[in-house]
Amino acid sequence: NLPCSSSSPYLKFREEGVQKSRGYSEADFLPWTLASIIAQTTAFDLIIVDNGSTDGCIDKARMQLADYSGKVTFLHEPRPGQVYALQTGIAAVASEFTAICDADTYYPPQYLSTATHLFDAKGANYVAACAWLRREPFFRGLGSKAHRLLAAFILPHQNHTSGAAQMFRTDALRAAGSYDPLLWPYVLKDHELMHRVLKLGRQIYHHTLWCMTSDRRADRGKVRWTLSERVVYHLTPRSRQHDFFYQFLARRFDARGQRDTVLRERDWSVA
Repeated sequence: NLPCSSSSPYLKFREEGVQKSRGYSEADFLPWTLASIIAQTTAFDLIIVDNGSTDGCIDKARMQLADYSGKVTFLHEPRPGQVYALQTGIAAVASEFTAICDADTYYPPQYLSTATHLFDAKGANYVAACAWLRREPFFRGLGSKAHRLLAAFILPHQNHTSGAAQMFRTDALRAAGSYDPLLWPYVLKDHELMHRVLKLGRQIYHHTLWCMTSDRRADRGKVRWTLSERVVYHLTPRSRQHDFFYQFLARRFDARGQRDTVLRERDWSVA
C-alpha cells in the first residue's frame, strides 16, 4: 500500500512538484518519478529519453542515478514530440517486457514485479498489462479502481488507462508497429497503440496493478477527445475500430490541431 505519511514519495511529488512545472521540461517532477522507479523490487534496465528538455532535468537525473547499480541508458531524440521519444526508447529495449513510464507518475515498489507475475501466470497470449490509475482521497480512488476494472471486464479489446500505465511483451509491441508518427501523429496514442497491439493477443487488468499520475493539468481539452467521441469509441464494435481511429477520430483531431506536439504545452505552469 502507498504510505500515508508526509514522507511518502508520492505525497511529496504532489506537494512540491505540482505547482512548479515549466515549459515541457520535467526538472520538478522527474526526481520523484525516478525515486519510485529505482525502488522497484525486481531488476530492470532503465532507458531515459531526452526530447530536448531545457531546464537541466537530464543532468539532474544523471546525478540522481550516479550511484544506482542497475543499467541506465540515456538517449537523445531531437525531433520534438513524445511519439518520437517513445519510438526511440522502445527501439533500444533488449528485454522481454517493456514498461512505458511518464515523468510525472509514481510507481509503487511492486509495480514491475506484479506485472511480470501476471504475464507469467496468464501466458503468452497476453501481450499487454495495464495498471489502473489510483486517486486520492480513498473514496475517489475506490471509484477510479472500480471504473477501470469494470470497463476492462466489459470491453476487453479497448484501452482503459493512460500510456504511463501500460506494459507490453516487447515482441508484440514491435510487431504491432510500436509508436509511429506515420501511423498516428495525434494525442490519444495509448488508445490507438493498444488497438493495434490487441490484434495480437489479450490484455491484463488486475486490482493489484496500479500507479498514480499527477493531477497538474486542470484543462485537458487540448490533449483528449470529447465526451461524444469517447462514447462512440466504446460503442464501436471491434471489427470497426480501424475505421473509428483512422477515418473518424484522425480527421477530427487533425481539424482541431490535436497533434502529439500539443503535449509540450504546459498551461498549468506557474511563474
